[in-house]
Amino acid sequence: MTVHSLPDAASVPRRSLLQLWLVVLVCLAPVVASYMAFYVFEVRGSAYGTLIQPTREIPQQLPIHNGQGQALKPESLKGQWLLVVVSGGACPEQCERQLFMQRQLRDMLGKEREKLDKVWIVSDAVAIRPELTQALSQGLPPTVLRIPAEALQQWLAPDAGRALADHLYLVDPLGRWMWRAPVDADPMKIKKDLDRLIKANAGWDRPGR
Repeated sequence: MTVHSLPDAASVPRRSLLQLWLVVLVCLAPVVASYMAFYVFEVRGSAYGTLIQPTREIPQQLPIHNGQGQALKPESLKGQWLLVVVSGGACPEQCERQLFMQRQLRDMLGKEREKLDKVWIVSDAVAIRPELTQALSQGLPPTVLRIPAEALQQWLAPDAGRALADHLYLVDPLGRWMWRAPVDADPMKIKKDLDRLIKANAGWDRPGR
């Protein structure tokens, strides 16, 4: 009769711990791969826009209100890529051009467009013109948020010598500002940056908030 040795009891916890670490690594792999693809292999040195390094986390005390005046938590902005326009409520011609470009860029993403939210941050208390609200309601309107300019500067920043309203901004699904478009940007060149980033991050966001 053959007597087999019993398994070492100490090996069981080690095996479970190894399995746990394997699960963690599998979960982290898409995030690590996406940042490597975007920051190292694909875009570094060739991005049309400015990569923000290090990225800026959304401030936890940032005062945010929606279009109806209701207070929102910063965490509510997480979960999808955000293409952001900043302007006062009067929205001069430059602001209108950027809102139009924002809509174009999302449409140009094709089947990937559901991963990107359009956000218009109104940085003052000026009411939005009814005719502009009506124009924006055609198709999928942008999410309108109110954040005072002074507070917003804790998170987003323009290029040297420029104003916040001069740029488009990109925020990742973790609420980190990580890219800024040039002034008077070419939408086709912006699209190339967006394509690279979103393709590198497949599965890293959740459907619409």
